[in-house]
Amino acid sequence: MAVPSPQSQKESLRKQARSARMTFVAGLEPGAKQALEQQLAAHLSDFIEDARVIGGYAAIGSEISPAAALAVAADAGKTIAYPTFSGDDDEFRFRAGEPVVTGPHQISQPHGDAPLVTPDLILIPLVACGDGGVRLGQGKGHYDRVLAGLVDKGAKLVGIGWQMQRIDGPVPSEKWDIPVHAFCSPRACEEF
Repeated sequence: MAVPSPQSQKESLRKQARSARMTFVAGLEPGAKQALEQQLAAHLSDFIEDARVIGGYAAIGSEISPAAALAVAADAGKTIAYPTFSGDDDEFRFRAGEPVVTGPHQISQPHGDAPLVTPDLILIPLVACGDGGVRLGQGKGHYDRVLAGLVDKGAKLVGIGWQMQRIDGPVPSEKWDIPVHAFCSPRACEEF
């Protein structure tokens, strides 16, 4: 009997997790999404307090948005940065500034001449998070290509998502997958 490859296991889990996320968000009452994102911001406060430069992201689709947490951080004088791609590069760099332009992957990012920064806290979108902080991303490897070097420089990685994105049990992983140090949802934070 053939054993499914980690890639095919990941793709199957990705489909299930994306569907569950979209169904959850579609079922929220008006205003509930923003209230839950405010709860997420409250749970992230200890991580934010200890950071100087925070890498965030501009949410797309049914992803949970870190905007409320990033606004609190900015009000506290923290530098806020976003992944910024240039051209057809598959590797992004964090640039300080508001995500005001659409990048090559149709994701909002700062202008290409915004200052380059090295975050010490990175809020990471994910499709699912399993035991030990194993993160299932979108499948393109953009974060994995960048995170290893930032962890080596002392960055704390916090995956954020809706509670159903925290999967009890293992998530298939490969040697290049970079686990997160914590997973935070509007319900709570869990450190690994």
